[in-house]
Amino acid sequence: MMAGPRERIVLDALGINRALSRVAHEVIERNRGLTDLTLVGIRTGGVHLAHRLAAGLKEIEGVVLPVGALDITLYRDDLNKKREQPTVRKTEIAFDITDKIVILVDDVLFTGRTIRAAMDQLIDFGRPREIQLAVLIDRGHRELPIRANYVGKSLPTAADEKVKVLLKEEGEEDRVIIENAAEN
Repeated sequence: MMAGPRERIVLDALGINRALSRVAHEVIERNRGLTDLTLVGIRTGGVHLAHRLAAGLKEIEGVVLPVGALDITLYRDDLNKKREQPTVRKTEIAFDITDKIVILVDDVLFTGRTIRAAMDQLIDFGRPREIQLAVLIDRGHRELPIRANYVGKSLPTAADEKVKVLLKEEGEEDRVIIENAAEN
């Protein structure tokens, strides 16, 4: 008899808020303020987190930053391996990123392939002065030499575990869970 996956909560709503608050302060410190900064979230979770990060930065510094959304579906390097047609969502960057510091925001950093695809797509929109990376969770297992500038929580995981970031914007209760592979 096979049991379903087991899950454990590694961050609750308060933990997510604390992590994003810490990241906001680190962004301000590293960049000596918010001049020429923009935020671009990777669909879907990264977009929600980018908006939350922008709200936190506004609360601290009183500055409203532009926030964009990036759908990297067509930039993925595994498109030809997928059986089903990918769902392409809208990319929305309604501001110029040329000569700006773009903070790319994602929920989970894993192999680095999603971030590579996002950087490829960003370059199609302009030439940022710098791209920085902010992630809520860094779970390791890199396949590409990519490292986040800002990490909400480092979470060493086994390769067969799944990390899920569940957010209220998607109709869930805010939390980060690890699902263990189904047991035999």
